[in-house]
Amino acid sequence: MVARDRTFSVILEPQPEGGFTVLVPALPEIVTEGDTEEEALAMAEDAIRLMLEDRAARGEEIPRDSSTDKTPAANAAWT
Repeated sequence: MVARDRTFSVILEPQPEGGFTVLVPALPEIVTEGDTEEEALAMAEDAIRLMLEDRAARGEEIPRDSSTDKTPAANAAWT
């Protein structure tokens, strides 16, 4: 069962050419981007949801949020 009350820290990185890249330290396989902060965070939320569904379907552990050396710029919650 997928835990729907998880919150994951994300790292929102502005890109020199414009737009933003989002990393999810607890789910290192997720790297996404968007033209605006809102779009980038929405893409991250979708990626987190899909990754959690995939892990649950395969019977894999769903990780807790992990700490990182970087200060998270935003949080994405899957509700």
